[in-house]
This record gives sequence, C-alpha cells and structure tokens, in this order.
Amino acid sequence: MVKSIHPYEILREPIITEKSTALALQGKYVFEVHERATKPEIKRAVELAFEVTVESVNTLRVRGRRPRRAFGRRGGNLPFKKKAIVTLASGDTIELFEGV
Repeated sequence: MVKSIHPYEILREPIITEKSTALALQGKYVFEVHERATKPEIKRAVELAFEVTVESVNTLRVRGRRPRRAFGRRGGNLPFKKKAIVTLASGDTIELFEGV
C-alpha cells in the first residue's frame, strides 16, 4: 500500500520565470512538487494552502541534466524534478505571485 503524502509536503517551491509569470496572467501557476504526488493530491494541497478553487492540474517530469564541469572533473546528474501547472477558477489569484 502506498503511503499518502501530507499536503504541506507536496508543494516544494513556486517556480518564478518569465514563462511562469506570463502564465500567471492567464490564471495558471507553476510549482515544483513532490515526485510521487498525484494530481488530486496537488489540487487538494493548493486549495488548502492558498484557499482558492483549482480547476485543473497538469504535471510534467523534468529530467535531471548533466552539469558542466571544469577541467574534466567527473560528476553525476542533477536530480529529476516534477512540476505542476495549476489552473485556478476565474477570479481567484495567489498573492505569492502578485507584483513579481
């Protein structure tokens, strides 16, 4: 049986880039989330943390890349990450992203 993840452990950090701020104008917000979190768990965590209504959740896994190293040093790969693009109901906003 798979152990459920606590809602406060699901959302790792908001992703604030040029592309994500353009999405925020459309009511879509981007978060880095726990690797094993499912869409219903992400929806519940966002609604609990920010007191908004979530319409849909899209997720994607970002592959870990190999960092460039100087002078031939060997290194491993950066870890895989999981992102979630959360679409809110019209009229709802998340104050964390406002004014960035």
